Amino acid sequence: MHHQHWLGIAMTLEHDNSAPESKSARKREAERLQDIGKRLSTLSLDKLEHLDLPSTLRAALTDFHRFNSHGAQRRQLQFIGKLMRKFDTQAIEDQLATLDGESAQARYQFNQLEQWRDRLITDANALTEFIQLYPLVDRQHLRQLLKKVNSADDQHRRAHAKQLFKFLRETMENS
Repeated sequence: MHHQHWLGIAMTLEHDNSAPESKSARKREAERLQDIGKRLSTLSLDKLEHLDLPSTLRAALTDFHRFNSHGAQRRQLQFIGKLMRKFDTQAIEDQLATLDGESAQARYQFNQLEQWRDRLITDANALTEFIQLYPLVDRQHLRQLLKKVNSADDQHRRAHAKQLFKFLRETMENS
């Protein structure tokens, strides 16, 4: 009978879902939260302003940027990780994922613009192709910009290429 009593307790403990999580699981979660805090700390203050963050977390991140010493920043990151235990981090992680996605998309668009600019400068056939893809482009202005770039001396060529890049960006964004 005594043996049966212990067996019942052991079975109860196995199925008890309210048991505290293991120390290693708590440590992994603390490290995950600290990693999110590190990711947030790498963002500029301007980008942090655009995120929807709890005010205490925003203040801690602002303080992190104020600190100059490595030790102070390390302690602040630990504090940020501790603060994050109080918040729903899924919303913060979603915002970071969106920000990363936008950054990847922005890099892709920038590379596309650079390629178009370079092709338009070096390949006469690229102009026709660009006009077919973007029929609403101001053709006259585009031709003028290309002529300026191709006829400019080395000193002014870069400035005209920048103007062409800006014009291409505006054209692609408006279409």
